Amino acid sequence: MKHPLGFEVCAHDGLARLGRFELPHGPVDTPAFMPVGTYGTVKALTPDELVSLGAQIVLGNTFHLMLRPGKEIVGLHQDGLHGFMGWERPILTDSGGFQVFSLTSLRQIDEDGVSFRSPVDGAAIRMRPEDSMDVQRVLRSDIAMALDECTAYPATLEHARESMQRSMRWAVRSFDHYYGEPPPGHLFGIIQGGMYEALRLESLEALAQRPFPGYAIGGLAVGESEEERLRILECLQPHLPADRPRYLMGVGYPQDIVAAVARGVDMFDCVMPTRHARNGHLFTAAGVINIRNAVHQRDTGPIDPDCSCSTCQRYSRAYLRHLDRCNEILGVRLATLHNVHFYLNLMREIRSAIAEGRFAQLAARVRSLPRRPGTPVA
Repeated sequence: MKHPLGFEVCAHDGLARLGRFELPHGPVDTPAFMPVGTYGTVKALTPDELVSLGAQIVLGNTFHLMLRPGKEIVGLHQDGLHGFMGWERPILTDSGGFQVFSLTSLRQIDEDGVSFRSPVDGAAIRMRPEDSMDVQRVLRSDIAMALDECTAYPATLEHARESMQRSMRWAVRSFDHYYGEPPPGHLFGIIQGGMYEALRLESLEALAQRPFPGYAIGGLAVGESEEERLRILECLQPHLPADRPRYLMGVGYPQDIVAAVARGVDMFDCVMPTRHARNGHLFTAAGVINIRNAVHQRDTGPIDPDCSCSTCQRYSRAYLRHLDRCNEILGVRLATLHNVHFYLNLMREIRSAIAEGRFAQLAARVRSLPRRPGTPVA
């Protein structure tokens, strides 16, 4: 049977995979990074700019869009969220689970779903797996996510098991409701289980009750150590279906991305490139710099002399520091453009390296870079 996404692994380099799949709004080459557009916009960038940077897919946030402007407003637009935000390429929407479960003092969980107070206006809201699917169907995302409970870190074995098993029951309900009528896209299941390998494998086995076209690995990037995260990825890798894309949610630094690609992961998202840009932290081939530091005040060179983005081609570090100190909107836009370019270009380099059998060398170089400004290169 043909895979519903037309997913094809074109090459391997070790466990790293070069692939491609087709979505209703276009193709996605993997490994892929999805810029985060929480409210229907990747902060500070237009859709045309994202296209020029090479973004093939972006992420929208079901929870926040459900609260503002609401599914009814988005649904007024032709093609849902695509028409609302003026983006013609694929969109992945998360289920809202992570945001709901981060409201620890404002929500209550039961078998049927979760009740919470809106962080916007305090209104009482009920979300069941079926409700999350209804919102995502209206958004018409190419990839929707099953509603899950993001297990807290740290968690006891008992709590992690209870949380994971509830998520698996919700996954079945999500699948059955999403595909109850012809869907606008595809639904991914989410593997949970905390830091417990046996629970992760039990979660994967439970998801196999339904033919999910892709699998996400949730409950990581929530405060665990790098060693714990990599251990879970290494545990799952041999058991994940080889013909399904694998999505590591919420990761992360470039070093984390190449480490996960080396363990067979295909898709990533993170707010880091845009959030770092707003805080003056810019990614370069030599590590991260803080443009707010005085050392850049008289620097007429670009952020990164090896970068081909329009920010680096036209503007100096001194100018970007000036814009930041004056709180000019242009400074945020130029910094964001550079950081998103850095991430998308990194994914292009990763794909080329896998195709050419030199991924290990690229990964070693990226892993050696400092994560924070001012840290010597390893």
